[in-house]
Amino acid sequence: MTKSWADFRIELPAHASGEVDVICPECSPTRKKKHARCLSVNVEKGTWICHHCGWNGGLLQGGRAASDLHWRKPVYVRPDPKPVPEAHDQSLIEFMAKRGIPPSVIRRNRISLQTVYMPQVEDRVKAICFPYYRGEEFINAKYRDRAKNFRMEAGAERILYGLNDIDPELCVIVEGEMDKLSVEVAGITSCVSVPDGAPSETAKDYASKFTFLEADKERIESVKQWIIAVDNDGPGKRLEDELARRLGREKCRRVTWPEGCKDANEVLIKHGAEKLRACLDDAQPYPIAGVFEVLDLSDEIEHLYLHGWEKGVSTGWEELDENYTVRAGEFCVVTGIPNSGKSNFVDALAVNLAALHGWRFAMFSPENQPLADHMARIIEKYARQPFSDGPTPRMDRDTLRMAKAWAQEHFFWILPDEDSEWTLDNILERAKALVFRKGIRGLVIDPWNEMEHLCPPGMTETQYISRELKRIRQFSRRHGVATWVVVHPAKLLRDKDGNYPVPTLYDCAGSAHWRNKADNGLCVWRDFKDDESPVEIHIQKIRFRQIGKIGMAKLKYQKATATYRDVSPYEGPGRYQAL
Repeated sequence: MTKSWADFRIELPAHASGEVDVICPECSPTRKKKHARCLSVNVEKGTWICHHCGWNGGLLQGGRAASDLHWRKPVYVRPDPKPVPEAHDQSLIEFMAKRGIPPSVIRRNRISLQTVYMPQVEDRVKAICFPYYRGEEFINAKYRDRAKNFRMEAGAERILYGLNDIDPELCVIVEGEMDKLSVEVAGITSCVSVPDGAPSETAKDYASKFTFLEADKERIESVKQWIIAVDNDGPGKRLEDELARRLGREKCRRVTWPEGCKDANEVLIKHGAEKLRACLDDAQPYPIAGVFEVLDLSDEIEHLYLHGWEKGVSTGWEELDENYTVRAGEFCVVTGIPNSGKSNFVDALAVNLAALHGWRFAMFSPENQPLADHMARIIEKYARQPFSDGPTPRMDRDTLRMAKAWAQEHFFWILPDEDSEWTLDNILERAKALVFRKGIRGLVIDPWNEMEHLCPPGMTETQYISRELKRIRQFSRRHGVATWVVVHPAKLLRDKDGNYPVPTLYDCAGSAHWRNKADNGLCVWRDFKDDESPVEIHIQKIRFRQIGKIGMAKLKYQKATATYRDVSPYEGPGRYQAL
């Protein structure tokens, strides 16, 4: 049954038609400017969306809070295309001319001047409209007013600006719409811009800012060569690194802008189209794999000089941080006697890294099946509340919903189908795809012996393991992914008291290369005779001293949620709070 506007507390002017802006009943009562008209209502369609809080819906389907959309498959708003006049407003032509953009480029890209609601000023203003198309379908628009305020259509999909212009032979990628237009003035139409500029260098969920790559992955992956021409500043440099990591460094070249110029549009304004084209044509490839000169890494050396060696990030446990921190691009071996909690510890570490630093993980863990069970355990660790009923009250429905939404954003499970073998090739191939599509920073292979190992004729087990571990380490380095491999030790003998000794990396089944090839090595050990005693994490190898040192940390196991805490609880900065 169709409801009325009054059912949703939406008050429309008498005889309203078309699109009107009114007060949002969801967010306006809690704001300082309670009379801001931030809710756009399409009277004919019976739909609405708030440009401030994201509340949206329709008379037929009801209202949806912005938070409701975070854990479901995204449902995007499809805005109406903005009319492009035959004769452009003179003020638009003059503004664009000052930026070096001629009317022909304005027309080809269907740019117009529109009157829209701008949340920053809480009013309707004149703004330049940059439309985003996929084929002939209008997907989104970015608006820019004279005060350099920006906004996009609330609830609409983020895609690359200029998506239709991609040429699979070569494409330039820039950081803003004006830069894309500038590259076109320089004679290269095959150019796209990221939709929201460069994310902040310190953005916690940095990987989540790149959904526009996944949206058109087939078209983007088809490009043979990319020229990365983003801004010459801190956020731009990190964006450049992330784009190269996802698109594949072997397919990328990077631009160096002239002194005093930050981006393509500045080069166009200050030096002209020919100089901008020369900068793009002179874009340099990333270093050839295995061949380096000092000039290849000059920027990295300068960064080291100014900021010091890159350290690892916190594990979430203060005592463990004293000996072991985590750095993307490194390969860690985790061992321990059966039932000591190796898998549980690695899962808890992954949850901490995701919660504290926004990391995303690919999990190959065939022993933890059905997958729904493993997913539930990850959710339990994040919420710090039991998933099932027991002596400790279980999480409620709201907590479950929020924890599911969080896990959906940060964890992805690899499990090849029945027709595919569980080989290292298959796992790394899928992990590489997740680097591009989801921006994973961590990969867990648990355990090693569950994979299919096809040792070639004439190759010993030691040689085979050496080769495969080298491939894992190369994958980690090349894609900036921290990788943990859980491996069982060879059979160990109990001591005279009936206790198992602490295994070393040399005890790992198959080869001493488990220690030789790993960047870091951990052993999880617990006293089976005393369930109340702390779990010991033995740090047995650290390749780089800025990451940690050899030693041992003790953690208290929390049985109700299968999590760990420092023996002396730490509540200082950097520790995430459970839901």
